[in-house]
Amino acid sequence: MRVPLHVVVADAIRERIRSGDLPVGAPLPSESELSAQFGASRGPVRQALGQLRNEGLIETSQGRVPTVLGRPLAHSIDDFFSFSAWVQATGRLPGQHTLELAWRVPPAEVAAKLHLAASDRAVVVVRRRSIDGRPTMLERSWYVSEVGRRLFDFDPDEGSIFGALIERGVSLESGTHTIDAVAANVLDAEQLEVPLASPLLRVERLTSSASGRVVEYADDRYRTDRAKLAIRNSRSTSAVSRPSIARLAPEGLPA
Repeated sequence: MRVPLHVVVADAIRERIRSGDLPVGAPLPSESELSAQFGASRGPVRQALGQLRNEGLIETSQGRVPTVLGRPLAHSIDDFFSFSAWVQATGRLPGQHTLELAWRVPPAEVAAKLHLAASDRAVVVVRRRSIDGRPTMLERSWYVSEVGRRLFDFDPDEGSIFGALIERGVSLESGTHTIDAVAANVLDAEQLEVPLASPLLRVERLTSSASGRVVEYADDRYRTDRAKLAIRNSRSTSAVSRPSIARLAPEGLPA
């Protein structure tokens, strides 16, 4: 089946951005140059540029040459628990806005993950996380009471909850991550500035203490144009003895 011309153009430009051939802030070739390069009319070229703009890779404005806006960052979900630490490590500015911090009886499926009784309360934190001021992830975290109560003397808008809990003596030793895709619900769409039902990359996390007690359940939902999933494996290690390493890692940096 023949690939539509605008897809060919978009794929080629996207690859140049991802490889660093077109760095952030660089101007793209003009529409006429792209038309000549791909043997295309301006229609498919404009359609390709529109697709890249919707992905957050380029910025366009009336009368100006499109420029590279950025590349999706990737987050190492096996090594990092802290969104703030990840973003800072890539030289970008993390941000957060707290939507909810409260004691609540969690939904049954969350209570089961935290090994709580049906009537037990937990602490829920819902935050919008950003990179350089751009909404990137919606974070929903539930903590068992003995851990979550420590958050009421910490402003979640200040930065990393993970770091704050460690400073307060909480044992956060290991995590299990499950990755899938979900459709944006009303809150996701509103906070991440995407259309309702847009695909989001979801990472569910169970964090355990050194004793093996599950102390946190998190549901983190990422915009797919601002985060990606990379997987590293090796022929030198057995799939049984050492599973593949799954990562959300910065585009253009080794995963």
